[in-house]
Amino acid sequence: MTPDQWSELVKRTLYQVAPDLEGQPIQPMVRFNEQFEFDSMDFLSFIAGLHRATGLELPEKDYPRLTTLESAVAYLTEKRPA
Repeated sequence: MTPDQWSELVKRTLYQVAPDLEGQPIQPMVRFNEQFEFDSMDFLSFIAGLHRATGLELPEKDYPRLTTLESAVAYLTEKRPA
């Protein structure tokens, strides 16, 4: 997948967790919990959604790399290059 495709997948996953976010701009380098009312349960749902969508194992030690759009795209691109 390309970085743009990963970005769309991350956004879709966010919208599944928090449908009220759809249509809101996502600042690529700002943590999700700082941009939105996104608590720890929302974040864990987001991680589970990414796992379901990608089939990738997402170990807890890597969660900090999944807290912004930019870092999540970079992480996923690294885990599964195009």
